[in-house]
Amino acid sequence: MRVPLPALLCGSAGLLLLLLRWRRRRGLWKKVRQARQRQERSLVQMQMAVQRFREQHPSVSMVSILSLPLPELSKKLRDGSLPPEHVFYSYVGKALQIATETNCITEYLQESETQLRKAKLAGKLGLLYGVPVSIKDSINCQGHDSTLGFIKNLNKPMAEDSVLVQVLRRQGAIPFVKTNVPQSLISYDCKNLIFGQTFNPLLYTRSPGGSSGGEGALVGGGGSILGFGTDVGGSLRFPAAFCGICALKPTGNRLSKKGVIPSVLGQKAVVAAVGPMAKDVESLALCMRALLCEDMFSLDSTVPPLPFNEEVYCSTQPLHIGYYETDFFTMPSPAMRRAVREMKKLLEDAGHTLVPFELTNVDHVVFDFCIRGMFADGGASFLKKFKGELEKSSMGLLFWLAKSPNWLKTVLSWIAKPFMPRFSSILRSMRANTVDEVWSLQHEIEEFCHQFIAQWKKLNLDVMLCPMLGPALGIGYPGKLSVAVSYTMLYNILDFPTGVVPVTLVTDEDEDELKGYQGYFRDWWDRTLAKEELCLRFMKEVETLSQEKRAA
Repeated sequence: MRVPLPALLCGSAGLLLLLLRWRRRRGLWKKVRQARQRQERSLVQMQMAVQRFREQHPSVSMVSILSLPLPELSKKLRDGSLPPEHVFYSYVGKALQIATETNCITEYLQESETQLRKAKLAGKLGLLYGVPVSIKDSINCQGHDSTLGFIKNLNKPMAEDSVLVQVLRRQGAIPFVKTNVPQSLISYDCKNLIFGQTFNPLLYTRSPGGSSGGEGALVGGGGSILGFGTDVGGSLRFPAAFCGICALKPTGNRLSKKGVIPSVLGQKAVVAAVGPMAKDVESLALCMRALLCEDMFSLDSTVPPLPFNEEVYCSTQPLHIGYYETDFFTMPSPAMRRAVREMKKLLEDAGHTLVPFELTNVDHVVFDFCIRGMFADGGASFLKKFKGELEKSSMGLLFWLAKSPNWLKTVLSWIAKPFMPRFSSILRSMRANTVDEVWSLQHEIEEFCHQFIAQWKKLNLDVMLCPMLGPALGIGYPGKLSVAVSYTMLYNILDFPTGVVPVTLVTDEDEDELKGYQGYFRDWWDRTLAKEELCLRFMKEVETLSQEKRAA
């Protein structure tokens, strides 16, 4: 029997395509294996470095060094009473332990040992002299990848440091590791195909949060005294809340973002920021003092030349504080509500004035500002990032929505509206916009900010006390609870500085109450469950009062 020539050609072409696809996938998996081997070598290098130091300095008490808060540690480093190599290798050793337990470190910056040797010869000592610091994957460090969890970004070392890292080095800090992130950064979990899942250092069955999840795990476990991440919807605040540490999300241009790779290039509706993470508020304040310097202002002229305002931070005047327990969109867990109520009482007892603040139309903010603003092109830019990648299923619903045409989103939104109103709104918000629609959206966001500030001024508020999502969710759950970003994304839209301070622990009673949690919408998500110095000053007040209560 003779086979027609066109059939033979089609069959051959099909086989060729399969072969090319197989070869490409094999090449990608090879890159993944090489990256994991580099990660393993990094941990071995850390282990060998610590071992050499311990052999040469057997009497050094690493435990006592690790117990020092950053301000005290910094003072001892600067006055010479504590050698920088003692501090450096103490933290390399602890970071190695936490990385082994949580898988939070992607790479050891071996040149940090060279910088350490040079730091000892430095004449001028910066505010962070000798302080080892950790850096999120997406913040560029010269000679190292910034992968964002994408295979295509492997083996593409950055040509220069980000401005943030340059200023840290000039202030004497020693960046020594880079930390893990979720693929694309658009998640508040911490997992990617290259380096895998990062775990919470307090409870390994829980997520460390994201997208600065590697930072949260490392700082929360004590493996870094000062870490740096980014935040476009809670990416600093989720890890801080989940891992029991402090974080500051500044306004978008207070610290330079030059050399920091964003999740979605070019979008301006939801304002991204770079910020620090540490165990206490005083450490965050010291960090901001160091970073808000002439080097920062000269290296990036888009950063306003505003040094740290000590008068605002150190003020003891009573504050006029707005507060709310819920945003009426994501029902707070019992622990969240209790934390706000307990803190409200402590603040009132300390002489501050607390004023109820009612949020309205948060659903409109989430859907029409946040989701529509982030994906104004219908998700095309987001999809482009995944082109040629091996694994996309971790993004689930978001990836499917980005691939769907406008007409399908419109039809499904209309069908889903009576039964699943929030899902219907997400479908509607993920449609591609015209230029005119984007301009109208930007104008609407501006008007919303003016209205919010007017309400703030009418109540004569200094700061706001509000809940943060908690307790830490189980591994994989953040992907099922995307709408819970309502508590954080609001302040990216407003571009307000915000911070997280741990004030209490989840109790057995909280867990029992959570069993009856129903939420406001009872959909599948419910069933799953102004100024930086003033913000820091309020965070310090909250931290002090909560510590005094625990000590009583």
